Amino acid sequence: MTELLIQESENNKQIALVENGKLVEYYEEDKNIHRREGNIYIGIVKDIIKGMQSAFVDIGTEKNSFIHLKDILPKIDETKEQREEQIDISDVIKPNQKLLVQVKKDSNKNKGARVSTHINLPSKYIVLMPNTNIVTVSQKIEDEQEQKRLIQLVKKHLQGGNGAIIRTSAKGKEKEIIEDIKNIQSKWNNILKTSINPNQNEAKLLYKSEDIIDKILMDLTDRQIEIKREKNAFERYEIDKQIQKFQNRKIWLKCGGFITIDKTEALTAIDVNTGKYTGNKNLQQTIIKVNKEATIEIAKQLRLRDIGGIIIIDYIDMKDQKDREMIEKLLKEELKKDRTKTQVEGFTKLDLMEMTRKHICSHKE
Repeated sequence: MTELLIQESENNKQIALVENGKLVEYYEEDKNIHRREGNIYIGIVKDIIKGMQSAFVDIGTEKNSFIHLKDILPKIDETKEQREEQIDISDVIKPNQKLLVQVKKDSNKNKGARVSTHINLPSKYIVLMPNTNIVTVSQKIEDEQEQKRLIQLVKKHLQGGNGAIIRTSAKGKEKEIIEDIKNIQSKWNNILKTSINPNQNEAKLLYKSEDIIDKILMDLTDRQIEIKREKNAFERYEIDKQIQKFQNRKIWLKCGGFITIDKTEALTAIDVNTGKYTGNKNLQQTIIKVNKEATIEIAKQLRLRDIGGIIIIDYIDMKDQKDREMIEKLLKEELKKDRTKTQVEGFTKLDLMEMTRKHICSHKE
């Protein structure tokens, strides 16, 4: 049973996604802070920084936003590194030029928002990607025949110049997908119409993204979700205790081992330790048991804490390549429970696991 618990105070909103009484996702919103990630604006180019192939763009917020050349060039060109190196950003955009941009990462105390001309409009079954011909399908849909069917169906009903990411919830659907494509493309066409105004010389908000609750309901459209919006909603499953537990740096495992989670501006480092567990057989079996329990807990914690960006996991060293492959496979399986995009890169030469995760909701300013 999946439940969405919402508890509000005068200045704060707490949102908990609960599965069978266990907290799996948690978000907290300060009502005095505006969340802008996903918003679409007409921005005005300000200063161009040639040395960084970047520019500052006014989107009408206190701090100017930041855009890189790769987020201005067509999305298909992102992998063409040589071409990007040959292009000067000042030949692509000019000061005072209008740009249709979307906020990809919210501003914080030190930096303005990061924006891109690569627009993503999420709906129930697809994420619309205007101005590209890319159509891909969620990695969680593993059946090749279903992948081909969905790609053909979506391509058939997309307007020219639009691409899409086909979501996991599209599996087995047809009429619903066609209607969904129609609705999201209509929304995009309306955004485009409001952006075309030759007399508009100031930054302007064109589209406001869904709030956290709407986003959760959209992402989990294939599930029956019971919504509880009460003053003391969290008392039902002692959610406050569960929140307090996952906010610790050190997380104990059932076997007696533990993991530590340390976030920096550049990445998140996770360390696995045997702790109190010594095992009752050989050392290698002890190491495997701790690493397996740690893998399951790490996938759970990434989702609970909504950790995004680069993640480095320092497992207890495993001598056998088969053991490393088993742990990598287990990590990928556990991450399938996450509703955001994850990418496991595997073990490095230093025996560190590299992966990335796209956070679901923006961090506070």
